[in-house]
Amino acid sequence: MTATLSAPPGIPAVEWPVYEPLVREINALKRERNAVILAHNYQVPEIFYGIADIVGDSLGLAMDAAKTQADVIVLCGVHFMAETAKLVNPTKTVLVPDLQAGCSLAESITADDVRLMRERYPGAPVVTYVNTSAAVKAESDICCTSGNAVQIVRALGVPRVIFLPDEYLAKYVASQLPEIEVMAWKGHCEVHERFRGADLRRYREDDPGLRILAHPECPPDVLAEADYVGSTSAMARYVGTLEAREAHPRVVMVTECSMADNVAAAHPGVEFVRPCNLCPHMKRNTLPKVLRSLQTMQYEVTIDPAIAQRAREAVERMLEFSRQGD
Repeated sequence: MTATLSAPPGIPAVEWPVYEPLVREINALKRERNAVILAHNYQVPEIFYGIADIVGDSLGLAMDAAKTQADVIVLCGVHFMAETAKLVNPTKTVLVPDLQAGCSLAESITADDVRLMRERYPGAPVVTYVNTSAAVKAESDICCTSGNAVQIVRALGVPRVIFLPDEYLAKYVASQLPEIEVMAWKGHCEVHERFRGADLRRYREDDPGLRILAHPECPPDVLAEADYVGSTSAMARYVGTLEAREAHPRVVMVTECSMADNVAAAHPGVEFVRPCNLCPHMKRNTLPKVLRSLQTMQYEVTIDPAIAQRAREAVERMLEFSRQGD
């Protein structure tokens, strides 16, 4: 008789009997296919804790994808992340459980738009957020994530940069590097742009001891109310420091809903207030879709070789920068 698996963190015991057979079958197929599952921090707990082998933010997933010895990578996130995994693993099979798992930021800009920006600001290097298509990355000098954007722009040592496509992240970078002129695009994350500074002020009025943690994709009035601004992984680390040094800290994470769920499961000593917004694209990933993806080996991510080569160079420059910082 097969032993029943225990419910992972973040999953109510009453729900686990629904997920457990799927988790068991997925894990068996992973071994059979020599597959690894990468899950972004915004994935639901049953994926994040139940089946993922590697979890993290965009930078962490990109770096770990480059190290994996698996033959198959299943990316539980959105499509641009799977493209990035393919760029750094050109000989491996990269699958996405749902082709419709897109990104408002990635869809806000095209390769033609990047070329137009280069014409408008000749000589300025193009720093492109990883939340973009491979075609856009191919027109860029270097990629970045929310966690290393400031460091990468500073390291370029130039007076002006083109920063694409997130307008709010570009403004945050400019606020940290006033000596550098940052030319921005008007792309936005549909999750983070819905937060408002006035809402956070009301939370703080009701609870003066509340710590507000915000993602730099949020509007400037939100970041102005935050006690800490950082990437998803940086926010998770910050929560860990609070738990270690304070008794019963209370925090609000101004980001996608499942991020707070997953961090809360890992830090039971922290109380979370949840004014979050769901990402509909991230939520397209489900256990049944992951299972079907491994069963059928769909949907495979492919990139035009001519585009892939140039996009890979921009991503590799980012990864090399990040390795130097380790």
